[in-house]
Amino acid sequence: MTKTTCFDVFEQCVLAVNAGELIESVSAKDKEFHFQNWFEQRLKKLAMHYEGSGRNTYPDFRLVEYTEGYEVKGLAWPGRERDYDSNSQVPTGHHNGRQIFYVFGRYPADLAEYPERENGRRQYPVVDLVLCHGDFLNADHNYVHKNKNVKGFGTYGDIMIRDRKMYVAPTPFALTDGATGLLTLVVPEATKPDPRFRAVGQLIRVEAPMLVVGYTFDLRTNELKAEKIPNPSAGAEHRFIAYRLKSQTDKAVSMVARISEPTDPDGCNDTDDE
Repeated sequence: MTKTTCFDVFEQCVLAVNAGELIESVSAKDKEFHFQNWFEQRLKKLAMHYEGSGRNTYPDFRLVEYTEGYEVKGLAWPGRERDYDSNSQVPTGHHNGRQIFYVFGRYPADLAEYPERENGRRQYPVVDLVLCHGDFLNADHNYVHKNKNVKGFGTYGDIMIRDRKMYVAPTPFALTDGATGLLTLVVPEATKPDPRFRAVGQLIRVEAPMLVVGYTFDLRTNELKAEKIPNPSAGAEHRFIAYRLKSQTDKAVSMVARISEPTDPDGCNDTDDE
């Protein structure tokens, strides 16, 4: 990896949590921008130039001086934590020429515990946080997300079916042990170490034996079938290092032995912010 901003950005997150910098709700119904706004303040502290976030943009923050971007995911805790919905982009560590980092921050699920301020907003803390390189979630850089459609459906043949993909990916909290309640940085092993940090774990992800390369849906039976091929890189290891600042705890971080299958988004109570 070339020079990266992730060590400085992570340090600002730690300093903010230690200083009691709280998340502030945009409105009672806001599920998207409250944690993004909190993270944006960390970039401003570093005087970084970036293209601002907005709906349907990826990643949420695209840096100007560096070919990097940050995608921000706020998750209610306790709640759905083993996976999250990505409605517009499959997780990846590289997109449009940029390295992509993901920022997973959890906040209290029961906001009623925190009183409303005069402006009607509530303030609440960051419970824990993982800032990880996108390759930790998915190391495929070749897939390009596109929404397609099929025309001619229905009795009169004038209805269009839109194939709008949703990806359900595991969170770092599901993939690792030792991250709950703490702040942790996860980067590829090849990343040059920063003297402010110490390693607290080596994390290895192994490529699956089969790859999904397509799928079909039968409108008569509502059956969805995946098309798979053998993965030519099956068993290949992708190595990452978990870091924390030397001022933080040195509690070890490790991979979990096995994670369960992703939640069916049609049957889950989605608390993800996307």
